[in-house]
Amino acid sequence: MTDPDALRRRLTDRWGLAELELVGSGLEFTVFRARGRDGLPVAVRLADRRFRSNANDPRVDTRALLVQEYAVTRHLSAAGFAVAEPVGLRLADDDSTPDVLVSRYVADDGSPLDGRLLGVTLARLHRLPPPPALVPVAAEGVGTARALTTRVLRRWTEVGHLVADWPAPPPVGPLAWAFGRVGTSGLVHLDVRGDNVRRVGGRIGALLDWSNALRGDATVEFGRLVEYARHPENDLDLPAVRAGYAQVAPLPPDDTPTALACRLDAALMLALVFLSEAPDPRRGPGAADRARTLAERFTLSVRR
Repeated sequence: MTDPDALRRRLTDRWGLAELELVGSGLEFTVFRARGRDGLPVAVRLADRRFRSNANDPRVDTRALLVQEYAVTRHLSAAGFAVAEPVGLRLADDDSTPDVLVSRYVADDGSPLDGRLLGVTLARLHRLPPPPALVPVAAEGVGTARALTTRVLRRWTEVGHLVADWPAPPPVGPLAWAFGRVGTSGLVHLDVRGDNVRRVGGRIGALLDWSNALRGDATVEFGRLVEYARHPENDLDLPAVRAGYAQVAPLPPDDTPTALACRLDAALMLALVFLSEAPDPRRGPGAADRARTLAERFTLSVRR
């Protein structure tokens, strides 16, 4: 990354930020906590490179993701939804300065995540209209159904490069049919886990990180939640999430071909995380086995 001291000076000069403190980093972004010109705390999100690549996503445009984060959080904040309200977005003029998104800093006290409240929050999200002009980055320019079909097949191939005796993928026709039944009038987050939910006293202050967002419906969201809940570090009480969601909106069925295809999409992503992005000799093979099992269940379900 750019020299930290030089970066702090540029952020201070251009944004009037002070007291910058590194609070997190991931595959694409680094996040600082700082104090803005008005004296209030802000979160500063930036990438050290415009394009990134990993086993799950071969070409990630970090600028497009920051632009999307700004648009989605601005839209949802105006609707009264719990997000980190954006303060400003500055896109770099040259390679010496990163693109920067500044948002209101949302506190977190480390309290347990209330699954019921999370379910209520997600049901509210799914009822809100997406930003009118939003073309999600994760849709890869082809729409939800085709993007999901394409990435399942692509990620299946990537897992096959890492796992011996990996079988052929599920047939493309049934996958396209299953994903074609996903509704696209709502917005889904698709990375709901403890690290992306800010809370104080168990109450949800903000749902963070909209990089994976798609136009979709509850079936897609719960496909990801079911697979995430298998890993304790994600801090998801799935029965409580379901109960909270059902207070506001009908729960999606969980064993249809479409639900299984959505779970397969999530399982393949996790398999590549544990096989490649954050290699784990125990969890990697287990995650691959999970994806294979879901693929078999999906194939059987479409034959009925």
